[in-house]
Amino acid sequence: MSIAQHHDFAGKVVVITGGSRGLGHAMALGFAAAGANIAIASRKLDACEATVAEIRALRRDGSAHSIHVAKWEDCDRLASEVYHRWGRCDVLINNAGMSPLAPSSIDTSEDLFDKVIGVNLKGPFRLSALFGSRMAAGDGGAIINISSTAAIRPTPDTAPYAAAKAGLNALTIAYAKEYGPKVRVNCIMAGPFYTDVSKVWAHTDEFRHLSQTTFPLGRAGNPDEVVGAALYFAGPASSFTTGAILTVDGGASQPKSSPHSGH
Repeated sequence: MSIAQHHDFAGKVVVITGGSRGLGHAMALGFAAAGANIAIASRKLDACEATVAEIRALRRDGSAHSIHVAKWEDCDRLASEVYHRWGRCDVLINNAGMSPLAPSSIDTSEDLFDKVIGVNLKGPFRLSALFGSRMAAGDGGAIINISSTAAIRPTPDTAPYAAAKAGLNALTIAYAKEYGPKVRVNCIMAGPFYTDVSKVWAHTDEFRHLSQTTFPLGRAGNPDEVVGAALYFAGPASSFTTGAILTVDGGASQPKSSPHSGH
C-alpha cells in the first residue's frame, strides 16, 4: 500500500463528538480533506450545521447531530441516526469534553463532579460500546479517544477531570481487547492547545512564561496539529497499533526543567 493510500479516506464515514469547535473541528476538516464524510455531533445543532457547511465546501458531505454525550439515550440516538443516514461508521472519535476547574475537593459539588465524569467518561464508554460492537460485527473500524495529559499530571483543581481522562485511557485498552481484532482502539493524550476553551488561560502572561521556559517546543499547540495523529490512528498506517496512548503535547508533560528549580 502506498503512502498516499494510508491517508485516503474516500468513502469512509467518520463520527466526531464535539466536532464543531476546537480539536474536533480541526479533525473534521482534516478528515474531510482526506476524502471522508463526517457526522458532527455536539449539543449545539447550529454549530454542527455550520461545520457541515465547511465540510461541503471541501466537496465532501456531512451530517449534523445534536446530542448530550452524558445521556445514554442521546448516545443511542446518535448511533441510530448515523447508521440510518450513512449505513456505516468507519471511525468514531470521542472528542467531546469539558474541563471546568474545581474550586477545591471539599467544595466540588456533586452536580459538577457528575457532569465532568458524564461528558468525559460515561459518554465515551457508551458510544464506544454502541459503535464498537457494530464495527466488530461488520467490516471493522477504528475508535479514537481524545484524552488529556491531566490524566498523568493531575492537580487539585483538575482532579475530577483528570480522573475521568485517566479512566478514558483505561477504557482505550479495555475496548481494544474487547473489540479486536476487527476494531482498533487508540487514544490521543492531548496537552495544552490554543482553542476557544483554553482562551481563559492560554494567553495569560503566566502561561506564556511557563510554556516558553519549560515546554520543549515553547508553546501550546494549534488545533490542526492534532490531525496527523488522528489520521494515523484512523487508517491503515496504524494497522498493527491498538490499545496505544499517544502523547501530543509539545513535550509539556516532560518539561525541560521545573519552574521552581531555579534553573
